[in-house]
Formats: sequence, structure tokens, C-alpha cells
Amino acid sequence: MMPSVAGGYDFPADPKHSALDQPVIWSSLANPAVLILGATPDFLPPSSAALSVDLVDVIRGPEGTYGACCRGDTQYLILADISPDAQPALMLPLDGDLPDRLEAVLRFWHILAAKPARRDPRVTPYQRRRFRLMMQAADGNSNHATYREIAIAIYGEERVRAEPWKTSALRAAVIALVRSATALIDGGYRDLLRQRRKR
Repeated sequence: MMPSVAGGYDFPADPKHSALDQPVIWSSLANPAVLILGATPDFLPPSSAALSVDLVDVIRGPEGTYGACCRGDTQYLILADISPDAQPALMLPLDGDLPDRLEAVLRFWHILAAKPARRDPRVTPYQRRRFRLMMQAADGNSNHATYREIAIAIYGEERVRAEPWKTSALRAAVIALVRSATALIDGGYRDLLRQRRKR
């Protein structure tokens, strides 16, 4: 994530506002879905069909200007020294993250062309549901709730009482949720920014 130079903060968010009220702007080093924008080469004719976007939440860094567009669904980096009048062109580094970058470009194009939105394949619907449970378990754990209390909050008291707690599958599930959440909080969340690929 990039610090905000313009706002005078040396951290990624303004602490006076809720994280739900402000976007988290990622560095293109951390998140390959951040679109890198340069200038279209001069030998290509200007396009009357060039897509335009409203740029918001701008943060300036040494490599260029970061921001979000399309209601925050797309983040970008405009490289430094690019003229404001230049017709933008996407840059795609030929690296191990190329499949993620291409997927981000297609999602962006669908948004701009008013086509049906493409789902971000980096996180599956199952993972989204599990993350919600993980954060609920982590919240309970950080507030010193017992595993049993967390299980009751997630699964309901009736289900928890239905079997002996010490050998309960729900107990094992809650412990796994807390451990997985702790790993995410400790930096594992960055792995979610890249698709898993077979080696």
C-alpha cells in the first residue's frame, strides 16, 4: 500500500475515518491487479473511441500517481512524467503475475464497456464465506472469548450443545478458523492478491 504524500500521512489511511469510508490503495508491487498506465506511442493514431474514466482518491508516489476509478472497482498507477494530454495505454510487464494482470484488464474493460461484471477469480465465493467466519472468530478471540463462546456465536447454541464439546467437530472448526485468521492478519492476506497456480 502507498502512503499518502499529499495528505501528510505516512500510513495508508487517514485514522480519523473508518476503513469502510476510504479506499485502500495498493502498490502495483503488492497487487498485480493495479493497472499500470503509460502513454500510447506516437506512431499509433489517436483513437476517438478511447475510454475515459473519472479518477478519484489520488495518491502521489515517486513512481507516479495511484488512485481508483469505476466506483473503486479498479485501481491504477499513472507513471510519472506522463503528460495529462497523453492517450493512456496499459503496460503489462512480462513477469510471473501476467495472468493476474490480464484478468484485471479484462475486468476493467467489462466495466467500461458496460458489460456484465466479471468476478475476480482470486477469491472464490467459498473463500469469501469462510473469511467472514474467520474474521468473526478472530474478533471473538481478540476479545478473550472461549472457543465454545465463539462457536455459539457462529453456529448457535443448539448446534453446540448437540454433541460433547471436547470431541465436537465444531470445536475443531473454530480452532481452525482462529488459526487461519491469525495467519491472514499476520500478513497472509497478501497471498490473496495473486491467483494460486499449479507449479
